[in-house]
Amino acid sequence: MILDKFDLHGKVAIVTGAGRGLGRAMALRLASCGADVVAAARTVTQLEETAEGVRKAGRRCLITPTDVAASDQVNAMVVGAIHEFGRIDVLINNAGGGEDQLGKPLDQITDAEWRRGIDVNLSSQFYCARAVIPYMVSGGRGKIINIASGYGLRGEKHNYMYACSKGGVIQLTRSLALTYAQHNIQTNCIVPGIFPHNERLMKFFKGGKFIPIGRVGYDEDLGPLAVFLSSEASNHINGELIIIDGGGLAGGITPTGVIPQLP
Repeated sequence: MILDKFDLHGKVAIVTGAGRGLGRAMALRLASCGADVVAAARTVTQLEETAEGVRKAGRRCLITPTDVAASDQVNAMVVGAIHEFGRIDVLINNAGGGEDQLGKPLDQITDAEWRRGIDVNLSSQFYCARAVIPYMVSGGRGKIINIASGYGLRGEKHNYMYACSKGGVIQLTRSLALTYAQHNIQTNCIVPGIFPHNERLMKFFKGGKFIPIGRVGYDEDLGPLAVFLSSEASNHINGELIIIDGGGLAGGITPTGVIPQLP
């Protein structure tokens, strides 16, 4: 049956930023489809809540407190995953942030702020991919799912580190996809739209009023897509961007900082 293609029993998935929001939602959905989960984030209490949900689904969960912007911590996370489970089948590069720097004038951004913004959103995904790739190659298969943003496809006033890093994630996805396709490793990129935990954009979009389907996204909307891209059902999908935003980009309603006035 076709549903067999979505079965993740026997698979091990690393999910970064798994302590809350989209990361937790994806981790729980993967567990519900049979995957054991390595949950990585910086806040242990949040990871424990995610782990409880994974275990309620009958799957194992390894908590690994990790700052993914630090390559040594990423390497330790992956070694721990191999020690615990013996394999890594799926990597979901979800951890990121940096919206606290939005709106800051260019000449006021420090070198440290620039590097931190790039490292949290882009270098982190590179570090995680670099660490897991040898195990996926030796295993003869793998799925890498990078999480970008609509800001990787458009600009916004006073948005530098976040937009540049998310654009880099898209290019990292394509380079990984082309390089490791011969090893049966598929790399794809999810581009989420507006979700309730982004208060700034919630205000801009008036709770979803200007999104074509009439609402913002829910964390659980990403779960099924993550399962699909983690499963055998997506074996011929590689190097693709999958936008999940209720038609926002297609409709052209984007928070660029310029509001068009129509007659």
